[in-house]
Amino acid sequence: MTDSTDPDSSPLFEAKEFDESSVFSPKALLENARRQKDLPEHSVPDICILDPDGDIVRQLTATGEAQKDGAWPGYHTDLYRFERNDEEFGIVGCAVGAPFAVLLAEQLFAAGCQFLISVTSSGQIVPKDDPPYFVLIERALRDEGTSHHYRSTSRYATLDDELRASVEEACETVSRPVYTGAAWTTDAPFRETEAAIERARSEGILAVEMEAAALYTFADVRDRSVVCFAHVTNQMGQSEEDFEKGEAEGSRDALEVITTAATAWRSLN
Repeated sequence: MTDSTDPDSSPLFEAKEFDESSVFSPKALLENARRQKDLPEHSVPDICILDPDGDIVRQLTATGEAQKDGAWPGYHTDLYRFERNDEEFGIVGCAVGAPFAVLLAEQLFAAGCQFLISVTSSGQIVPKDDPPYFVLIERALRDEGTSHHYRSTSRYATLDDELRASVEEACETVSRPVYTGAAWTTDAPFRETEAAIERARSEGILAVEMEAAALYTFADVRDRSVVCFAHVTNQMGQSEEDFEKGEAEGSRDALEVITTAATAWRSLN
């Protein structure tokens, strides 16, 4: 362990007892939120979605396909419900960054979620195609802080092999290309320097995003099913027409990927 008296030491790597239970639990948070808001205990759908950009939620609500769940007790978010292919989904929008994503993952699984899908807008590192396209993230570089509170340092967090194989095969049929590869998870998108980008490129990383490494570490430690997709929409603002997602802000394509991943997960359970 790092010497805590060293002025150059980082608390991020100190006082971590990874096998010790947390004093503060998501279950306790939800119970108190329900008490304060006078809400019934009501499970979320088996399959839930994190939509960091919020475009999918906005599209679903604009078309009347999604309804707000009045029993969701989260303090910081709204959860919406919608149906696709006879499957009910729960979705939370604008959950940007590793800390927020894992905060919600903990709460969603405590509230009855069985499978969590994250689809986040991402920057292109090693080109696979002209944006927009998707990357099924099979491993994510842990260049963020949240994952290091769940597990000791390792360079990458990885997707469960069985889940990866099932989702990868299923996604061969979707309209927009879905490539399988690595992502770089960062907490600081406006510190994507040339040196950092070159490091990622040298490791064959396809995209940069802000959640996957933390979500995969959480999933491994908590024995939960989580899959993350990078929706590669930009070259980090380096072209004149960056951040274009396609029809309906990319929500149509993203929903096709989501429902395909959900079917693949169901096939394993």
